Amino acid sequence: MKRLIVALDTSDLGQAKRWADQVAPSAGVLKVGLEYFLAHGEAGYRAVGDTPIFLDLKLHDIPNTVAGAVRSVLGLQPKMLTIHAGGGPAMIAAARDAASRSAAPPLILAVTVLTSMDAAALRAVGIDRSPAEQVLKLATMAVAAGADGLVCSPHEVGLLRQALPLSVRLVVPGIRPAGSERDDQARTMTAQIAAEIA
Repeated sequence: MKRLIVALDTSDLGQAKRWADQVAPSAGVLKVGLEYFLAHGEAGYRAVGDTPIFLDLKLHDIPNTVAGAVRSVLGLQPKMLTIHAGGGPAMIAAARDAASRSAAPPLILAVTVLTSMDAAALRAVGIDRSPAEQVLKLATMAVAAGADGLVCSPHEVGLLRQALPLSVRLVVPGIRPAGSERDDQARTMTAQIAAEIA
């Protein structure tokens, strides 16, 4: 099974298609994010080839609106779709219910704490827990509400593997080669170390 998800993090259609072609032999899934999807919509989504797509829109709104948004993308048949765990159990359940109406429902992945956020960033939005504590709180709630999996930094993989059933999928951004730029990511790890703890 190919565990690698490759992010097509660009708004350039040609670049996304080139990356998709280059990584197709190794990637199990391609991630199409908000920037690219807003720039190119359905046509851009379909242009990146036949590899399964992780549609990373991080939906976060009232339950009815999120359910409607999920229904709106079911025709694209994404393999995975993200919502924010911070939207709460009713929103997560509404997303799960909307997804289940599809013959090939996407996995609903709840984003816990963005990898760009550290303890100081959490305090700035009124959360006094550490990133790990907040991830665990949101993850437990999201799975109970019906999420198929979670998006977490590599630093929380071990914690979540101990706390949750193995059937819960973990998608782990913030993987960087040793010595590379972290960009705006605060909680990163190399691929080798992440694979060892997964």
